[in-house]
Amino acid sequence: MTTTTTTTSLPTSLPTPADLGVTLVDDAATATTGAPGVPLSSLVRLALRRNPKRAHLLVSTVLAKHVPTVPAVALLAGEALGARVADVLDGGARFDATAAARLRAVLDAQAAAAGTGSAPEDAPSTRSGPADPARTGDAAAVDRHDALHRSATTLRTDLAAVRPLTSDALVLGFAETATALGALVAESLGAATLHSTRHDPAGATPAAGFDEAHSHATAHRLLPAEDDWLPADGTVVLVDDELSTGATARATIRALHALAPQRQWVVAALVDLRSDADVAATEALAAELGAPVAVVALGRGHVTLPAGLTTTAAELVATAAAPLTGGTPDAGPATTTATATATDTDTATDQADTASSSDGRSAPAPARASRPSSVTVVEAAPTAVDRTGTPAARVRTPRTDVEGVAADVAAVLGDDAGRVLVLGTEEHMATPLAVADALRRRSGADVLSSTTTRSPVAVLDDPAWPIRSGIRHRSHDVTVDGPGDRFAYNVHGFDAIVVLPEPGTDTALLDGPDGLLHTLAAVTPRVVLVTSALQSDAPEDRPAPRPLTGPSFGSYEPDDVTWLLQDLADAALEADTADRERAIQLEGANYAESLPVEYVPTEAYEELYRDALDRSADRIAEAVGIVTDLVLRDRPRAVLVSLARAGTPVGILMRRWAAEQRGVSLEHYTASIVRGVGIDETALRWLAAHHDPTQVVFVDGWTGKGAITRELTDALDRFAASDGVRFGDELAVLADPAGCTPLHGTRDDYLVPSACLNSTVSGLVSRTVFNGAWTPEGTLHGAKQYRELAGRDRSRSFVATIADRFDAVRPRVDAAVAADGGPAARAVDWRGMRTVEAIGAEYGIADLHLVKPGVGETTRVLLRRVPWQVLVRDPDDVDIAHVVALARERGVPVVTRPVLSYSCVGLIHPLGSRVTDATATPATTTGAEA
Repeated sequence: MTTTTTTTSLPTSLPTPADLGVTLVDDAATATTGAPGVPLSSLVRLALRRNPKRAHLLVSTVLAKHVPTVPAVALLAGEALGARVADVLDGGARFDATAAARLRAVLDAQAAAAGTGSAPEDAPSTRSGPADPARTGDAAAVDRHDALHRSATTLRTDLAAVRPLTSDALVLGFAETATALGALVAESLGAATLHSTRHDPAGATPAAGFDEAHSHATAHRLLPAEDDWLPADGTVVLVDDELSTGATARATIRALHALAPQRQWVVAALVDLRSDADVAATEALAAELGAPVAVVALGRGHVTLPAGLTTTAAELVATAAAPLTGGTPDAGPATTTATATATDTDTATDQADTASSSDGRSAPAPARASRPSSVTVVEAAPTAVDRTGTPAARVRTPRTDVEGVAADVAAVLGDDAGRVLVLGTEEHMATPLAVADALRRRSGADVLSSTTTRSPVAVLDDPAWPIRSGIRHRSHDVTVDGPGDRFAYNVHGFDAIVVLPEPGTDTALLDGPDGLLHTLAAVTPRVVLVTSALQSDAPEDRPAPRPLTGPSFGSYEPDDVTWLLQDLADAALEADTADRERAIQLEGANYAESLPVEYVPTEAYEELYRDALDRSADRIAEAVGIVTDLVLRDRPRAVLVSLARAGTPVGILMRRWAAEQRGVSLEHYTASIVRGVGIDETALRWLAAHHDPTQVVFVDGWTGKGAITRELTDALDRFAASDGVRFGDELAVLADPAGCTPLHGTRDDYLVPSACLNSTVSGLVSRTVFNGAWTPEGTLHGAKQYRELAGRDRSRSFVATIADRFDAVRPRVDAAVAADGGPAARAVDWRGMRTVEAIGAEYGIADLHLVKPGVGETTRVLLRRVPWQVLVRDPDDVDIAHVVALARERGVPVVTRPVLSYSCVGLIHPLGSRVTDATATPATTTGAEA
């Protein structure tokens, strides 16, 4: 059936869209065909234009353009639209009815948090808050924003788990509203991306161009950097926020098809409002070109527009539109203009009453205390833009050091940042949105995101309308239509606004009485400007390190961990296990130069993992709590740096314990350490640049004989000597049977279930790689991700299972930490190394790296190396059942040693001269005590 959606009623003083006869009507066909989708009112709200061509404007609630939005919601919208496109391309069902229902729940929560809930006429009201939490300081709304961030991020991560790789496709986003949306769809698909632009850089020759008839600024141009930007006989996906008639998309398809005929076309939009005639026109175009043109959207329907709306809307704007805050070109540098409305509580105390015209033009007012001269500038690494195109190979890599920018801005804002808006400029949307999401994850601030715009929208300060306030400023970039006014909406009432102009922007053009910085100073007490150079593609201009997060790298949610690694997805690094072993033992290769073929566990082995997890979840949770509390005791603001990849899930669990049980938010990174090389020094330099090194605590899963502990200490000593920066070398682990670190949850040698599996319990990420051909000096160590194993991924469920036991084990953790005997009780004694030396002597093994004690290390021997023998204390011990099973699966002898001090020890097959003549295997029940 056809569903008419209206905004739930709140007291209003102005006519509502419904009063004007304008309503959103959902498509009946969606319900009839079962096609997944969400109501239009969950995606857009009605506003009025200052444009004689069209009276109304649909303001997206998920685009982070005109309306400040929780960044994760905008990221989710792009992922969901990308999933819809992927389903069309390969016949999948990623965005099914369940995903659509989850998306609608997220959007309903967003409406409730903003107090703009909308629902079908017969549905209960979802509005449960004030009209604008950023302007009222509603703490409950801030909590709702946090919950909204979490639910949106979880759904995005779930959708990303089944991303395709469509490297032969091009995604084209339309300026200015869909530039970030296009980039997000491309990231989801793994496709190349480009967006149209109105920029006019010197010397640029457009490869193509077209007009958007209904737009405020109609001219679009394409300025790709590469000659082969358009596929030949491939797939092109056009992305826009809204399809009103589809005319612009059809014109673009016709123009591009003339340049290079394509096998198929896809048009993707957040909302599809085309009439039956418009749909027929698209079908006719497909027939004309001989290539299918598919259209997908998250919402489908139409807008009812009564006769005479242009006149009625113009009258309402003339009589009721609120003025815009803006600079005045004739005023001196100490003067801004602003107007305080009745609901602008944060600005009213600082601004005098002003006279203003009813059409929204601003009038002079006393300046606020904040001045452009006091703007805090944060310099970011060179940044790439999507305007000139991003190849498929780089589309899932950040365009700049997003995490570093967010860390630096968080440090500038401090602990009590309050409500923060991250503001992009016009077409520059994708990177500001990514920074906003990272800033929200890294700070306690309530961070929203939006961008400036060319669109002159009427400001109607009433709950029925989405645009409640606005500013006007002069343009600062060179465009095909010349200089003009620019706008930003709903920016009043934030405690700070962080501005990210396009890379390479001359910041002087942002200043001045009518510049963006000066105008923002009239509406917020604090302005932070993030500047960056434009990233060059010259070989000598190597990009700065760009840490990675999920879901573009790894299967964890971005809140859980930041990977100080580079993605080596295109590197052919896997080698046969026997070949690797020969290279390592006989040719002097480092084990990190290549990767073993990733082990895919059998169902029987998975059952062993599940049994182990069920048995040990409480024990693991208790160890997590103890070691985390020990860390917090000395470093209440610790920065966790886990050693990839075994340490990664432990770092995530420690972060969860700190947040859920102690109310402390800790940042968590994961970095590479390689025996014989040390910890990644590029990662250390990044950490030192963005954090206090004295607060960094390194994290691993367990200790074997203590080799990595010593490697860490030696590496940090070298780094202190070379860079003059000292990191602490204490290693926090769950289990320390080697007796080599005081920061441990236990010294028992027992199974940490994550040791049973490889990538499928570590975010689908390989072990780390240090190979000069792929990780040259000055770059981060690397890793690969195995998306093809997504169906077997246990990474997030493992963390969730352990975290679910936190409440139950907390009393035991409290008691253990309270009874802790201090440094003497946790003294290092290197018992593990003594054991290894004894076994090496007994078995004639000169290279002690071939002796791997403990459950975790023995598991690694069986999964990654060429095993020789496995020594076990008790073959019937349930904690090593998976070890015995793996050994039998691989035909490796299992030798029982009842007096073994570890549960088990794995011996790597000795090759060549690294073994002495004494290589006879001792009797299965005798031998030197180890």
